[in-house]
Amino acid sequence: MIAQAPFGRTGHLSSRAIFGAAALSQVTQSVADRTLEVLLRYGVNHIDTAAGYGDSELRIAPWLKREPGRFFVATKTGERNVDAARAQLHRSLDRLGVDHVDLWQLHSLADPIEWDTALSPGGVIEAAIEAREKGLVRFIGVTGHGIQIAASHLRSMARFEFDSVLLPYNFVTMQEPYYAKNFDSLVGICAERGVAVQTIKSIALGPWMGRDHTRATWYEPLEEQRDIDLAVWWVLGHPAVFLNTVGDVDLLPRVLDAAARFERRPGDPEITGLLERSRLEPLFP
Repeated sequence: MIAQAPFGRTGHLSSRAIFGAAALSQVTQSVADRTLEVLLRYGVNHIDTAAGYGDSELRIAPWLKREPGRFFVATKTGERNVDAARAQLHRSLDRLGVDHVDLWQLHSLADPIEWDTALSPGGVIEAAIEAREKGLVRFIGVTGHGIQIAASHLRSMARFEFDSVLLPYNFVTMQEPYYAKNFDSLVGICAERGVAVQTIKSIALGPWMGRDHTRATWYEPLEEQRDIDLAVWWVLGHPAVFLNTVGDVDLLPRVLDAAARFERRPGDPEITGLLERSRLEPLFP
């Protein structure tokens, strides 16, 4: 079973590996249901999906009926204006078959113009506050990608009291000094405020760079169990973060298996060996 930790100030003990439900965006219900069995086997009790993840919300809906109260349910909106965001939330609730979600996140909030629109009067944040007041969402978060996102999240935290953040975190990304400095600052502030930190791209190998896409992920992932072990253990070696799993249902069991066997962060020789045999590359320029 995968260890659990408090998910920020929400009061929920979440499995440290959170199911990244982008993996369900283009699968059948039967494949999704087999995935549920894998999650239950490892004790995963937190699902992270999004309105923009294809059929993911629809695939999760039967799970929530079968296992009521089993999962902390998070979804996301990519809308930036209040009316469109409000409509998208209601669509997500309908697709999930629920009357509320635990966490609603402002998805991929990085572009400066979109950022200002989203967090100003008339923006999505207005819809989020309204939804929280009505009991449609319990908590509000923000997500993003790219080398600038840790700095952007710091700005977001200064503008609004978010309950969670989500951003990339792996060994290669943290070798970029600008990113590492802002990531560490963000985690420090989140710890002070009781804000949950979710991380993505734990087993990213690098961009596909013209190679055939053999997985459902937009990046090329690590494949070998020993390499996935080291990458997952490196992330979980930071006690303040959660790891959102890979967006490919066939690789998911390998990530969960690694998370269930986590004991310590790998040392430098182990990471050096991983780098040498796997040609890890930065995802973001």
